[in-house]
Amino acid sequence: MLTKSTVGAGLLALISAPTASAHGHISEVLIEDESYYGHDPTRVPWGPQPDSITWTNGASDNGPVLSTAADLASPDIICHLNATNGVLTAPVSAGSTITLRWSDWPETHWGPVLDYMARCPNDDCTNVDKSMLEFFKIAELGQISRGTIPGSPGYWANNQLRDDNFSWDVTIPQQLAPGSYVMRHEIIALHPGGAEGSTQMYPQCINLVVSGNGTAQPQGIPATELYSSTDPGLLHNVFVDEWSDAEYIIPGPAVIQF
Repeated sequence: MLTKSTVGAGLLALISAPTASAHGHISEVLIEDESYYGHDPTRVPWGPQPDSITWTNGASDNGPVLSTAADLASPDIICHLNATNGVLTAPVSAGSTITLRWSDWPETHWGPVLDYMARCPNDDCTNVDKSMLEFFKIAELGQISRGTIPGSPGYWANNQLRDDNFSWDVTIPQQLAPGSYVMRHEIIALHPGGAEGSTQMYPQCINLVVSGNGTAQPQGIPATELYSSTDPGLLHNVFVDEWSDAEYIIPGPAVIQF
């Protein structure tokens, strides 16, 4: 007889097979008919890369930041492992939609996709101290449909990203005041099964300068305060979804309301 524990353990073993290099990173950003190169951390040992609006990071195997209490409070959760500022900044109009294209994403890494922005002090994102950035959430998507058979995790936001040619659209809020911002785009992978500290976080950062007639200047919080290791949305076990009546709770603050 199938039980929650046996089904979950079996599927967890199966989905552990993909290597970290299969996870991916933002390889291209499309903004108002312009294409921008995304920094590739897997190429770092092999020579220089083009300058980029995306922040560099040290995840040479495209691996994650984990959801331990220490990791969630570390600078690595801001823009990924040992991240450094993007040296370029891309113009974007408030109200427009940009497309973030990932190099890859595993089919078996279920979870939400979240998007944040933070205003850069002195409107200079290329030199800002990342610990000074205060992020507000502009968009989120979690579980789209529930699992219906034993061990079925259902259909999630990052499954949609994969099915859309590894692409994700984000709309810059129309009401946002002009200025320089870091966008923090993040995929959370829940496939490790719900043990505290095991959930995988994949934050990516992008430098943008927003134009428009908006006046809103939302208050944010440091990325090191976005999550707790005991957040229900980080402890969720995707393999027992069909046994639960509870809806998935996306972690982090609420999406900003204008």
